Amino acid sequence: MHRPGRAELQAAYGRTVPDVIRPGLRVLFCGINPGLYTAAIGHHFGRPGNRFWKALWLGGFTARLLTPYEERELLPQGYGITNLVARATAAASELTADELVRGRQALEAKVSEFRPSWVAVLGLGAYRTAFACPQAGVGAQTERAGESRLWVLPNPSGLNGHYQVEALGELFAALRLAAEGQ
Repeated sequence: MHRPGRAELQAAYGRTVPDVIRPGLRVLFCGINPGLYTAAIGHHFGRPGNRFWKALWLGGFTARLLTPYEERELLPQGYGITNLVARATAAASELTADELVRGRQALEAKVSEFRPSWVAVLGLGAYRTAFACPQAGVGAQTERAGESRLWVLPNPSGLNGHYQVEALGELFAALRLAAEGQ
């Protein structure tokens, strides 16, 4: 596994990471935007401190702990990954409210095309801004993106100290149970 150096991380500013998506997914996971490490390696939730892959496994979405390099193994299981904002930044706080709103519009276009059953936005603050729902909480939402139901999960970044990985796993498991109950 390649670990990008400082120059590679700097060069990753503004890059995008291809979506892991296909029609008819059960859950489309939607990150806020790629971090520099993720953009440098070209795989979602790539930074070693990011807890997405572990929470996905603890939540029962995968039979084993996957690495970012195995992201395409999610597709046959009915899961995919995209981002609200495509461009990579060092921190999500670099994004403007307008970018998040435009990101929601782009997400809604993807959802209209690919029609996942659920869209799980990974970041409460980003969701509140993008969807103009300042009182939203973690879990199922009353709003929809096209015909897809919306679910909000905490940002799995290692920088989000509000949730330990075990708690993230429990929140992911609640989404999995809802998605399987369709």
